[in-house]
Amino acid sequence: MLKQERQQKIVDIINEEHKVIASDLSKRLSVSEDTIRRDLKELDNLGFIKRVHSGALRKGPPVEDFSTRQEMYNETKTSLATKALDFIKDDMVILIDGGTTNLQLVQELPLTLRGTIITNSPPIAMALSNHNEVEVIMVGGTLFKQSMVNLGIDTTETLNTMRADLYIMGIYKIDPQIGISVPSSSEASVKRKMASISTEIIGMVTADKLDTVSNHIVCPADNLTYLITEEINPTIKGLYENQKISVID
Repeated sequence: MLKQERQQKIVDIINEEHKVIASDLSKRLSVSEDTIRRDLKELDNLGFIKRVHSGALRKGPPVEDFSTRQEMYNETKTSLATKALDFIKDDMVILIDGGTTNLQLVQELPLTLRGTIITNSPPIAMALSNHNEVEVIMVGGTLFKQSMVNLGIDTTETLNTMRADLYIMGIYKIDPQIGISVPSSSEASVKRKMASISTEIIGMVTADKLDTVSNHIVCPADNLTYLITEEINPTIKGLYENQKISVID
């Protein structure tokens, strides 16, 4: 098998199976592990995959700015948001960070909802302006324009004084073993603090984000109480359920 054919085969396997182990690939493709590692390094440099210690993962969707992401997967986001509504009850203290799927959820909330919502996302705070029975607490900080969330020391210090019944976490990338990850260390730090002050955590995740990884780890995947996603392969679903996460697909 020529190098180009082998590397295309590797990409195809990763896209289908979501992750590969270098030692397993070497046996399947009848080449040395050193050859596989060189292939994985080249494919990572080309942006086709994400190389990790023992092998590689799917690259996952690119990190787009907030306004671009608002135009993507709208039907799927609405479906995920509808599933999440079942976990939101009156008189809860709910923490919601950034993300276009989280914004879709807020837009689906009934106007009769009563409770407190804490957020570091200006678009989400604005979307709650007509919910007369919801107290909205806006957490300040430095605006990270790509994600339209407030981040930084001021954000973290404010969160130190709070407790939430439910945290609805915006998810960039998630892998059952590596955990939940984001491109920005500052955003990872704020999400980590939000997780630490919350009793339960929900993540709404489109299927293309599953089994992918970014550069800064927020927390282990099993910090999630509920993973709400699209209908997925039972084998992939089982990997998350093995982490004691309730998967709703």
